[in-house]
Amino acid sequence: PLQAPDWSASVAYRYRKRSSGHGTLEPVRHVAQLGLQDLKEIDQQKEKIQRNTEQFVNGLPANNVLLTGARGTGKSSLIKACLNNYASRGLRLIEVDKDDLVDLPDIVEVVAARAEKFIVYCDDLSFEDGESGYKALKSILDGTVAASTPNVLVYATSNRRHLLPEYMSENLTYKHTDDGEVHPGEVIEEKISLSERFGLWVSFYPFTQDEYLTIVTQWLSALGVSPALFEAARPQALVWALERGSRSGRVAHQFARDFAGHHVGRSAA
Repeated sequence: PLQAPDWSASVAYRYRKRSSGHGTLEPVRHVAQLGLQDLKEIDQQKEKIQRNTEQFVNGLPANNVLLTGARGTGKSSLIKACLNNYASRGLRLIEVDKDDLVDLPDIVEVVAARAEKFIVYCDDLSFEDGESGYKALKSILDGTVAASTPNVLVYATSNRRHLLPEYMSENLTYKHTDDGEVHPGEVIEEKISLSERFGLWVSFYPFTQDEYLTIVTQWLSALGVSPALFEAARPQALVWALERGSRSGRVAHQFARDFAGHHVGRSAA
């Protein structure tokens, strides 16, 4: 059976499967130090996630969460920031890879009697047809004879709203009744059945140019760049985004690291 780790070693853990097939919960020694105040231009999404997490930490009813949408817009960062915000109040996080979701019942069994609240975190979650983790996740969310564990929630991020690939041919399975109603076929129903088990859906959208520049400024400030250089950085940040074909928060962070490494290091020299 899965053994409990040293719960005092960290506020975040990774579930790892050894070549022998035995799983372990490993403490994360260096947790990303992100704060909710560091995340800009996603205030509506932040409010929903923070409210749900606040309810969870306070022992009130809360939902499993699916964060979907454009890449690099802060889905994973928001979960990490919530962990840092509520860790002092007993929130813990367990990161589980998609391939290891079949072991989710064992993980839940280990933490069920703990006083802390646990977020099971699945990053970049999506499935191909027939993968075993798909049914395991469906069962743990809502579908087993066992009652849901009040100190465990699943927070997952994905670029796919329904977590599975959707094909044009599946539209042919829709049925049209004589009175004009449209009913999805069994294939569509099966694909929707997993995502609708998440009680809270939070969608993220591509940033506008102004939003992107606001995020760039936030990261430049966090990395110690002088405010006098912010204006000079703006056109360079736009070129950086153009070269990558994306104005995401991830691209903004990468630009800020490049700019700060060049200018802060030069000024120090």
